[in-house]
Amino acid sequence: MMKAITNGRCILPDKNDAFEVVPSKVVLYDETGICAIQDADAFDAKTDGIAEEDVLDAGGRYVSPGFLNVHIHGCGGADTMDDTPGALRVIRKKQAEMGVTAFLPTTMTCPWNEIAAALMRVHAAMRTNGQGVGADILGAHMEGPFISPAEKGSQEASNILPADFAKLAPFTDVLRLVTIAPEELPRCAGAEGAGAPLATLAPEAHDWSFVEACERAGITVSVGHTAASYEVAAAAVQAHGVHHFTHLFNAMTGLHHRRPGTVGAALDTSACVELICDNIHVAPAVQRLVWRLKGRDGLILVTDSMSACGIGDGVYEFGGHEVTVTGERALLADGTIAASIATMNRCIRRFRENTGTSMADVITTVTKTPARDLGIYDERGSLAPGKRADLTIFDDDVQIFATIVGGKRVF
Repeated sequence: MMKAITNGRCILPDKNDAFEVVPSKVVLYDETGICAIQDADAFDAKTDGIAEEDVLDAGGRYVSPGFLNVHIHGCGGADTMDDTPGALRVIRKKQAEMGVTAFLPTTMTCPWNEIAAALMRVHAAMRTNGQGVGADILGAHMEGPFISPAEKGSQEASNILPADFAKLAPFTDVLRLVTIAPEELPRCAGAEGAGAPLATLAPEAHDWSFVEACERAGITVSVGHTAASYEVAAAAVQAHGVHHFTHLFNAMTGLHHRRPGTVGAALDTSACVELICDNIHVAPAVQRLVWRLKGRDGLILVTDSMSACGIGDGVYEFGGHEVTVTGERALLADGTIAASIATMNRCIRRFRENTGTSMADVITTVTKTPARDLGIYDERGSLAPGKRADLTIFDDDVQIFATIVGGKRVF
């Protein structure tokens, strides 16, 4: 059954595939996808056979591709690692309320059997995509256990493991993104530096076969929770096809004018970078600097939210640690910043306020850019005939009015 969205400011790709705000357009869609985008003065519901109740008046709000969240542990009191059948359903519903139409439930550095069980739950939940239960699940983001003990953040050091593709092999149909510390990759056979710590080795002394195996399996590798030098992190991108960095600045070697570190490599290469724009993980001034260097095609806004997102102050559990939430700050007992409690729509609003960028450009960072980075831009990430009918309608303050997933309104 055909449906329509009228009276909206549509965020559409121009002839060069750059997003722009276009008024006076009508989006026609059904559960198979977007059927057409036509001029408002050419639209007639009766002519197109559309029932009155199937015409949604956007009331002058923005009509955008659905937001994508590639790094989110939980919200609404539920976490990806929760061994309960309803946890992912709660997250799906809450993400839809925040304008997200698809996301990657993100695991923690827990015992491997718990990670494997979480991946199986994610895989099972993917079978209910498009059934109106909330945001779609694209697959899983595995944040650890292949990370650096020196930059573990709120992850549990005792559960960190060496990178091993054999552990991922049973889950290639669910894993979409894997965060690793590249300096912890094993030493090449015969490489110089025998006995030296892995983190001190030159890029060519590491065995990159794990990264290559992930690429062959269609799994995007991300650099994160890492003590990598500039040289190793840059080599991951320039020589080994890595094109993603996990929550830039957080849990990685920082930028120094003589030691550019992982941050320097992220900013100096063509890779996409995640940014948590809650004004706690990354200061507004730094957000502006990243925007100037990476732009809309190299930046992906994420929430990295935990279960406390959408609930309020209190003491919560996250990855086996006690986390105290006060306002919008979530801290471990030692003062370390844990995951955020940010919502995607708040991140969008804050980033726009901090940078002064256009709505079309900031929406690119949560739609087109993550879709291209994951290799799914042919089906998601923009409003175009033939693509999925995943849409988000919101106002100038990015308050969500409606979220449509697979042609069904889920919020």
